[in-house]
Amino acid sequence: MNRERLVYRSLLVVAAAMLACDSDPFLPCETSSSSTVSALRVLFVGNSATYTNELPGMVQDMGSADSLQIETVDVSMGGVDLDYHWNIGSARDSLGNGRWNVVVLQGGWGETFEEYAVIWANAIRAAEARPALYMFCASPAYLAQFDDLSLSYRTAAKEARAELYAAGEACLAAWSIDPDLPLFAPDGHPSVMGSYLAALTIYRGITGREPPSLTNLGISAADDAVLQAAAAAAQPISH
Repeated sequence: MNRERLVYRSLLVVAAAMLACDSDPFLPCETSSSSTVSALRVLFVGNSATYTNELPGMVQDMGSADSLQIETVDVSMGGVDLDYHWNIGSARDSLGNGRWNVVVLQGGWGETFEEYAVIWANAIRAAEARPALYMFCASPAYLAQFDDLSLSYRTAAKEARAELYAAGEACLAAWSIDPDLPLFAPDGHPSVMGSYLAALTIYRGITGREPPSLTNLGISAADDAVLQAAAAAAQPISH
């Protein structure tokens, strides 16, 4: 199948769906004293899979392109998991100091990650925010472990009663369309394209809307269509 047909099929997958505030449970609604939708405040707690290429900023920019005010704060730190953020880092202070709508958690995977996902989710709900887990993409060097990663995130999301934004599965969907997509940089971290795919997946989960494309990242229209289709294939999961 040629690339033009692949792009055409990808475009068919992506549909615009703008929902009104009174019917959309994801978005903050306007108050009686204001005719504008208030900002959606999102805290990101993760490691380099979150902060590389300023992924939270991409989510915020998507909001601007979608006429939705999103404020993001990122307290991610390189090489750490959720237990570090809970016991040592400043993320708990950030949770308590801000009126968040959504807190997006990302770490490694395995028993410790799952245990602290539950601890974090309980604290997030106590702070009247929605807990969410961002399943990151596995680099080519770790693809053999992706099933374990995916199972761990799904288990953690179920036990924590958290939303799941499965960007890792979006990566597999993108590679199934175009195996040559450069979703990772040579150092093993996400490329701009890889972070953008994750941002598309997270935006859909946070807002319940179809994510708008960002045209300032140097990504071609053909590749953008593939990434949009892949993000649409990885629908967010709520528990």
